[in-house]
Amino acid sequence: MSLPESPTPASYEAALDELEQLIARIESGQLPLEQLLAGYQRGAHLLQFCRDKLQAVEHQIKVVDEGTLKPWLQE
Repeated sequence: MSLPESPTPASYEAALDELEQLIARIESGQLPLEQLLAGYQRGAHLLQFCRDKLQAVEHQIKVVDEGTLKPWLQE
């Protein structure tokens, strides 16, 4: 089964909100198997997006803590 390309969330907050809604739908037990699989895959994509954003912010904080302010390059 081929799934369409998942859109990239507009922000960390948007990704987190979508992920929370997705988890609620999955936990409800009401999704058919194919939608459950697609939801799981989308959730993995959203989780990676959030982790990447948090890692970028963590890196920026580390740079600031070391006393050298460098521009934060959002990807």
